[in-house]
Amino acid sequence: MPRTTQTPLARRTEPLRQSDIRAITKMVLAVDGINLGQGICDLPTPDPIKKRAQEAIEQNKSIYTHYAGIKQLRTQILEKVQSYNGIPASSPDEVMVSIGSTGAFVATVLALFDPGDEVILFEPFYGYHRNILQLFGVTPRYVRTEAPDWTVDFDALEAAVTEKTKAIIINTPANPSGKVWSHEELTQLVDLMERHDLYAITDEIYEYMLYDDHEHVSPASLPGAYDRTITLSGFSKTYNMTGWRLGYAVAPEPIIEKMGLINDLVFICAPRPLQHGVTAAFDQMDGAYLDKMLAEYRTRRQLMCEALEAIGFDVPWPQGAYYVFSSFEPLKHQPGFGDDKQAAQTLVEKAGVGTVSGRSFFQNPEDGRYNLRFCFAKEIPELERACNQLVTAFG
Repeated sequence: MPRTTQTPLARRTEPLRQSDIRAITKMVLAVDGINLGQGICDLPTPDPIKKRAQEAIEQNKSIYTHYAGIKQLRTQILEKVQSYNGIPASSPDEVMVSIGSTGAFVATVLALFDPGDEVILFEPFYGYHRNILQLFGVTPRYVRTEAPDWTVDFDALEAAVTEKTKAIIINTPANPSGKVWSHEELTQLVDLMERHDLYAITDEIYEYMLYDDHEHVSPASLPGAYDRTITLSGFSKTYNMTGWRLGYAVAPEPIIEKMGLINDLVFICAPRPLQHGVTAAFDQMDGAYLDKMLAEYRTRRQLMCEALEAIGFDVPWPQGAYYVFSSFEPLKHQPGFGDDKQAAQTLVEKAGVGTVSGRSFFQNPEDGRYNLRFCFAKEIPELERACNQLVTAFG
């Protein structure tokens, strides 16, 4: 007999909805447009990485790895965070390879927090951080940063800390704002963390994408910070391999051990052939690759920002990452620009360009009413075409 009633799903699923990012992707596909919304980098993965992964497959390197990843890769990551990030980790046992940096974030949340704990997020925030916290019963508390430099009000931050607050999430360079946290800001933040005995979770996935002489500073590199910091990063953005789902976490061994055990329970391990593949990034690809990548992203940033300025947007040029989080408030009285959702639809319909509505990055949708996020991680001819379409339609 057919069921006449449905047993309820878990309450944690009730607020889950398709994101605005996925929705706009469908709209763009329907008009055969250019998607500058979803943070998908469609540039090619470097050949040395692909070749080594293929070799691993041919050599039948196909069984489970250690839950924290193969030793070679963890050792290479350790050497990288010591030299580039200045993080005082001392053993591969302080490194965990994961299913993307998002997998590392899930393991972090499950290792650190109980339902009812509070975590501070800076707005505009990366939606996955907020949504994963809420999925596991952790309460976000929000502190605004202000354009154009996305400055932090440390008085507001201090006021946001309660007896339930357990951690602060720092995204540098940030998605969507492109903010790069300065040494001075992070020093002040570490002081606050020590006074209130808080953890820091730092998402540094865009760490090599820096503009206008901005410097990447890992919070865990600051005096006294490593013992209370979980550093997350990965390979998706730097090496154009978002679908490979390879990221990592670095933290003191007592923390990373629990995260690794959770990684084992939830994911078992990251895909073995792909772990072998990414080892080539460390031993075959030198600084010349990163220099070339950054030079090309500078070109893309200029194309995107100048096009948006040409059509009347207010554009804080990003300090890092590969997004432009711009304001169309100067156009709000024009047809089709009444709010962010309407503007996103207008850009698809009139210019064939997809973007993301600003409300996706704020607790209160009104705070993102006049913002759109553009991703410029595209092949340059494709990005030029998108910019030309925007200028032709609205310039």
